[in-house]
Amino acid sequence: VYSLDGLLVFGLLLVCTCAYLRKVPRLRTWLLSERRGVWGVCHKAAVIGTRLHVAVAVSCLLMAIYVLVGK
Repeated sequence: VYSLDGLLVFGLLLVCTCAYLRKVPRLRTWLLSERRGVWGVCHKAAVIGTRLHVAVAVSCLLMAIYVLVGK
């Protein structure tokens, strides 16, 4: 998380993980029901991942190519 590309990878992983957890019914009510605080960040990341799933998927693919080839 000390560089820009590390921060982008962390953000993409957070959005993808929270969007995946939102699809699991038991975890959705337990983790993502709170809209404030730390769990609120997870809720907002899940909403971003769900609504912008195509853009997030393309970003993950481009970041994977950059990490594998560019570094």
